[in-house]
Amino acid sequence: MKILIIGGGGHARVVADILLAMDGMEPQGYVTSDQAPGTAGPLGLPVLGGDDAVGSIPHDGLVVAVGDNATRERLFAHFAAQGENMVNAIHPSAILAPDVVLGRGCMVCPGAIVNTGSEIGDNVILNTGSVTEHDCRVGSHAHVAPGAKVAGAARIGAGALVGLGAAVLPGVAMGDRAVAGAGAVVLGDVPPGLTVVGVPARPKT
Repeated sequence: MKILIIGGGGHARVVADILLAMDGMEPQGYVTSDQAPGTAGPLGLPVLGGDDAVGSIPHDGLVVAVGDNATRERLFAHFAAQGENMVNAIHPSAILAPDVVLGRGCMVCPGAIVNTGSEIGDNVILNTGSVTEHDCRVGSHAHVAPGAKVAGAARIGAGALVGLGAAVLPGVAMGDRAVAGAGAVVLGDVPPGLTVVGVPARPKT
């Protein structure tokens, strides 16, 4: 499959690396307005143009490779509305139980683990070395950051962020667009839109 990568920054580099490691995926290059078309982007793949160039570039699908949840959600909605095939980028070293339900346009990075009974929404990032345990629910456009751990039956809302190395305890629910800061240990439910930090995690002041 010929795949376009939407974005040109660090996360786009990681997605390109994942696609290059996958059988049957051929990353064509980056769609971004941050660099001039025809220049070389990360890993030597070309910059193909801005968002308006997508329709003129032969491809079978695309991945929105942007780390910021709100921007990634907006771009995903834009291209999905145009009927684009939103493909999953799953590194061969990631481990997904056979019954995991995975949405469209997800990025599952090297060493990530998703255990049995879990459901992952659309356009989710499960970043390097993250663990999503059994029976979890991760909402669309969320991000489980590198080294973060989401314990059994936890709920991560749409657009939420589980920060670098953070831990969400069993059965805990984080609301839509809630944030657990880096290294936080989330012992109880987090309301939508709230940022919590520390051990144990408390609202950021």
